[in-house]
Amino acid sequence: MPTQPDYVRISDAYAAAIVSGRLKPGEKLPSIAEMSKRYTVGATTIKMVLVRLEARRLVRRHQGKGTFVEPCDRWLLPDGDDDDEPDFEI
Repeated sequence: MPTQPDYVRISDAYAAAIVSGRLKPGEKLPSIAEMSKRYTVGATTIKMVLVRLEARRLVRRHQGKGTFVEPCDRWLLPDGDDDDEPDFEI
């Protein structure tokens, strides 16, 4: 059983994909509805994922257009390096 809430685990998976370069600056993330369906969680959980990513400046949300990966010079990354593999696949 996971020790962290779904929104933390999903946002960590997206953060890892962004920092590793698998998701590139300017790339559009799936919609809230698409992410909800993919991870079998509610829209509120996905909104929490996006808020968490946005707080770290990894993404920027544009109303009516979507959520996009930000350039790396904007990122706020934690000091420590977390070696744990994300629980979710992007």
